[in-house]
Amino acid sequence: MARMTNEEALDLIKNADLNTLGRMALARKRELHPKRITSFVVDRNINYTNVCWVDCKFCAFYRHGKDDDAYVLSFEEIGKKIEELIAIGGTQILFQGGVHPKLKIEWYEDLVEWIHTNYPTITIHGFSAIEIDYIAKISRISYKEVLERLHAKGLFSIPGAGAEILSDRVRDIIAPKKLDVKNWLEVHRQAHKVGIKSTATMMFGTVETDEEIIEHWEHIRNLQDETGGFRAFIMWSFQPSHTKLAQEIPTITKQSSNRYLRLLAVSRLYLDNFKNIQSSWVTQGSYIGQLALLFGANDLGSTMMEENVVAAAGAVNRMNQEEMIRLIEDIGEIPAKRDTAYNILEVYERENV
Repeated sequence: MARMTNEEALDLIKNADLNTLGRMALARKRELHPKRITSFVVDRNINYTNVCWVDCKFCAFYRHGKDDDAYVLSFEEIGKKIEELIAIGGTQILFQGGVHPKLKIEWYEDLVEWIHTNYPTITIHGFSAIEIDYIAKISRISYKEVLERLHAKGLFSIPGAGAEILSDRVRDIIAPKKLDVKNWLEVHRQAHKVGIKSTATMMFGTVETDEEIIEHWEHIRNLQDETGGFRAFIMWSFQPSHTKLAQEIPTITKQSSNRYLRLLAVSRLYLDNFKNIQSSWVTQGSYIGQLALLFGANDLGSTMMEENVVAAAGAVNRMNQEEMIRLIEDIGEIPAKRDTAYNILEVYERENV
């Protein structure tokens, strides 16, 4: 099968009929996942701190260190959250925070080791590229050393957060203090080299063009060709409420469901070396999250026991395991609980639910 070109992807985004796109993406998904299994993971987001110096204009979550509601969670507070997750059968923590200006590699090593030692059944999927980048800078070591040291303490994989749109023009507008495209890619390249898999993400709906969306996909497709280290692609729309960016650029509005499904379908066709694509029900709601499974997504993502960053911008969708199973069954697919590495832990055949 010939690889989709940038020009072909652009034509589909701009001109293709939405239903036709859905059929094309679903056919591609069926090639990769012929057993009709749709997976999900039971996990919890733990934001260990909301202190951040990066001041991204699209974020409503961060605080500065002197703000009254700034915090850094104690290890004991983190442990309590993990115990609550274990009690409902959870297997993973998505662990990330603001970019705290004073926390060096030793603090992160102690934290990861403490979690891994006390809760060995829990997978640590944590620390975005911007966090790794800053830990390296403040600790005066390389990306590779940061990743090797955290991996040795129990870090299993890293999320794709901080990608937003992999175009330096866009990044200079929405997050000028954040690392550039080259360095975001380099963090993930080094992670893959030391044996840490990761995910790739995209946040659309700010100031990017269709061409820059495809530029983003091209960057991650090329790196996946090189390393094979991405487990999945996750795409979501910018949530403008309570953000500086929406105040500064009033023309930025919440993206439509049509736009989300259109881009999702084209991503499934373009990213031919990504087996897994997640539905973003957290930003889209459960109905569009379910519909995304017919537009190329094969994974419903996380039950997300706790989510603070997107919620701070006004998106407060919630879903538990039973609801996920029902949504998957309703479109004729088979629900399955997975772990961080996309290994299937339990399949929920209809008679067992």
